[in-house]
Amino acid sequence: MQKKNSNTSARSRVLVLVDESNVGSSVRTVGRGLDWIKLRDFLAGPNTGRELIEMVVYAGLPPAMPIWQEERDKKNKFMQWLRSNGFMVVTKDGSPAEEGRYKANVDVMMAIDALELSVEMQPDVVILVTGDTDFAYLAIKLRRRGIRVEVASVSQNLGNILRSAANEVIDLAQLFRTFEMIQEPAPARAMPPRQNQQEGRPQPQRPPNQQQPQQQRRPRRAFPRRQSVTDR
Repeated sequence: MQKKNSNTSARSRVLVLVDESNVGSSVRTVGRGLDWIKLRDFLAGPNTGRELIEMVVYAGLPPAMPIWQEERDKKNKFMQWLRSNGFMVVTKDGSPAEEGRYKANVDVMMAIDALELSVEMQPDVVILVTGDTDFAYLAIKLRRRGIRVEVASVSQNLGNILRSAANEVIDLAQLFRTFEMIQEPAPARAMPPRQNQQEGRPQPQRPPNQQQPQQQRRPRRAFPRRQSVTDR
C-alpha cells in the first residue's frame, strides 16, 4: 500500500463563502477599497497551509430597470472581473426600495449553498465572510456535520450570536488597513471676484435698478456783446 504524503494529508480543505454586501460595507467604513486577491490569500492562500476548494461570492444586482441600468452594468462588469480571477460568483436581481435604493437579500441562497456544498465538496473548514447574525444557525448546522466553522469580519460589525456560534473568529481589521485608501474628489474652490485690470481692485457693485448719476453741466457764462465800431 502506498504511503500518503504527510504534508498533503495535513492540509485542510477550505470552502469560503462571502456576503459581498456585508464585507464591502465593513471595509468602506474604514475608508478602504476591498482587495479581493489579498482577502483570498489571507484566508486560504498558499502561505496558510490550507487547500482552497472554492471561494464563492454572493452579490445582489441593481434591478433590471432603465433607471438602474448604468449601475447594473457597472456591477456586472465587476462580477465578470471576479469570475475571471477564479472566484465563483452567485448573483440575485434586486428590487426597488424606498428613497431611491434597492434590496437584494442573498442570505437564503448563501445558507442553502453552504449546506449543499458541504455535502458535495466535503470541506474540513467553512469560512463565512460576514458579520450578519442571520448566519448563526447555519454555523451550528455545519458544526453538527463535523465541519469547522470560522467567521471572518471586523469586530464592530460582528454580531455576538454569530461570534458564539463559530469555532473561531478571524478579525479582518488588520488586513483592511493594508488596502488602498478610497480617493475622494477634492471640493471645488471658490473663484475670487474679478478685478479691474486697470486699477487692480474690485469694481464697485451698484444696487439693481440704480442708474449712474449724470454729471451736472455748468451753466455757460454770459459775455457782454461786443460793440461794433460804428456804435461808438
